[in-house]
Amino acid sequence: MDNWLTTSAAEQGRAIEAGKIDPRDLTEAYLAAIGAHPFAERIYARLTADRARAEAAAAADRAKRGLRRSLLDGVPISWKDLYDTAGVATESGTALLEGRVPERDARVLVNATAAGLVCLGKTHQTEFAFSGLGLNPVTASPPCVNDHEAASGGSSSGAATSVAFGLAAIGIGSDTGGSVRIPSVWNDLVGLKTLHGRLSLEGVVPLCARFDTVGPLCRTVEDAALMLAALEGGKAADLTGATLKGARFAVLETQAFNGIEDAPRAAFAAAIERLKAAGAGIDRIDVPAVDEATRLGPTLFPAEAYATWQHRIDAEGDKMYPPVRARFLQGKTISAADFISAWRELDCLRLMYRDAVSGYDAVLLPSSPIMPPKIADLEKDADYFTERNLMALQNTRIGNLLGLAAITLPSGTPSCGIMLQGEREEHLLRLAAAMERALV
Repeated sequence: MDNWLTTSAAEQGRAIEAGKIDPRDLTEAYLAAIGAHPFAERIYARLTADRARAEAAAAADRAKRGLRRSLLDGVPISWKDLYDTAGVATESGTALLEGRVPERDARVLVNATAAGLVCLGKTHQTEFAFSGLGLNPVTASPPCVNDHEAASGGSSSGAATSVAFGLAAIGIGSDTGGSVRIPSVWNDLVGLKTLHGRLSLEGVVPLCARFDTVGPLCRTVEDAALMLAALEGGKAADLTGATLKGARFAVLETQAFNGIEDAPRAAFAAAIERLKAAGAGIDRIDVPAVDEATRLGPTLFPAEAYATWQHRIDAEGDKMYPPVRARFLQGKTISAADFISAWRELDCLRLMYRDAVSGYDAVLLPSSPIMPPKIADLEKDADYFTERNLMALQNTRIGNLLGLAAITLPSGTPSCGIMLQGEREEHLLRLAAAMERALV
């Protein structure tokens, strides 16, 4: 059974459908793997073993009677520790919410359960999801799958590593400035950032409600499409016949290449050549609205984050990891007038960006301009933590600020990825499916 743990969720689902796997055996195999793994306590905040076994038993019964609810019915997955789980602590990676136990599941968890997914447990994350590095000295810092001394990326750090280390078929994370995509790229996964508002935030511990999004971290594009459907209770995008022939892409120059390290630059360039060989047309463009929108980030993100949690932080902020607390406190002096003015400007810049890229199927850029930094280096130098955090999120936050969907794919070089962003998840998923084949 162990050899199934690192296959795609879709493959597991098809094996359940064919009677090759019993969901109960699959769930027990994952629980056993978690129990035996040396990094389990750094990846999972807590398990929901009783719930998982009950859900797996129900899935097995449905499979036996030919009543499966979806292709992923009976497949075990993990949930970031900001998704409410009835009767189970949901603490968003911070001591400020220690002992917080919700009465109801988050809406997306309700939907996933209705589709037959099995909940293995809650994964570690950075505090309140406000860092792209995955470092959390308050709770735990999961290691990168490619370098166990390096950070895993955040804030959905445990979501990514639960999949990368074979301890879940899919991880559910959230993305406010890159928190699905950075851990996905550093752990060689597919990460989908959904359009803001597409998936429910009911029962999700907030950071910045106007930017927060729900998204899956997966092994394949097919898994991302299937999980998106399960999270919203809808139908998965049809990926059959996806091709790059005739597709038009723009490579976003602007800030996306500022300070980029050699490995991500080379990996991106090699990926672009493979996409061209597969029939894609690629132009390089400079869109001034991107840099102008990014300039607004230091006003918009901290102001809303601090406004959301100011009472807790002002009362108990000394319980927080100081560099993360400092990020929140940047919002304390931002006036309401500056915040509203920044949003008005951003709304205009979003229109300008859409006009500039309207002739392209999607825009391409390196998923992260840097490689995963060492955990020890981040812990001993707060200034280094801040600088690396800003660099990690340099490219991903473009999509959040401009209100776009985005998906990151492994490039073939460890911890380096290629990202495409656009207006609709279904269109991006079809393009990504074709790109996935070209990048193998």
